[in-house]
Amino acid sequence: MTKRRDITARPGQAPEAVSSRSEIEAFLSEAGRIAPAAQARGRLIFALDATMSRQPTWDVACELQAGMFDAAAAVGGLAVQLVYFRGVGESRASSWVANASALRDLMVKIDCRGGQTQIGKVLTHVRRETEKRPVAALAYVGDAMEENPDTLCQLAGEIGIRGVRAFMFHEGRDPTAERTFREMARLTRGAYLPFSRASAADLRALLSAVATYAAGGLKALEGSRSVGAQRLLPQLKQ
Repeated sequence: MTKRRDITARPGQAPEAVSSRSEIEAFLSEAGRIAPAAQARGRLIFALDATMSRQPTWDVACELQAGMFDAAAAVGGLAVQLVYFRGVGESRASSWVANASALRDLMVKIDCRGGQTQIGKVLTHVRRETEKRPVAALAYVGDAMEENPDTLCQLAGEIGIRGVRAFMFHEGRDPTAERTFREMARLTRGAYLPFSRASAADLRALLSAVATYAAGGLKALEGSRSVGAQRLLPQLKQ
């Protein structure tokens, strides 16, 4: 059965979460119907900041982010894992799945809750996943950064060494977040990608291009004639 798990729990330590029991059970029940990804060629971790600051644009962002899952399904051979954080210490990850559209449906049911960013937990989780099997890319969507930037960059460098490219989708114009996200992208040979409501079409194209890269690598991206692929390639080849 496919399950959602707390990505910060340690042996003998209870997960810190603010979700109600009924909400968690509903998530697990639905996730259990998603087909596991057994023979996917590439693996993509899709991480979301679901803290309260994103509430004003959350519905719009979810609609755009759903386009990435549609693209992943179209590419084929791609396993996707959904990770998100929100509230007080809540950070969770789904199992790896090939049914991207079903995972998208789970994503749009997540609501925002107040709390600080937990990007370090996401990066640590990505590093652990690479120890099991290679991960092609991390696609992160967020608007703020409230952690130690040196710590985050150290973790970014570690996943970069393991072959993970970070695609940092930055909502808004927080200068502190921008500086850190740009450096994280550089350290992983990934890309920094700002967006807003006004750039919906561009973001959808870029999300699709990230899915193409995760499934087929640079060769697949170079063979694509999409606008998103052409915008990503210059950053990836620096």
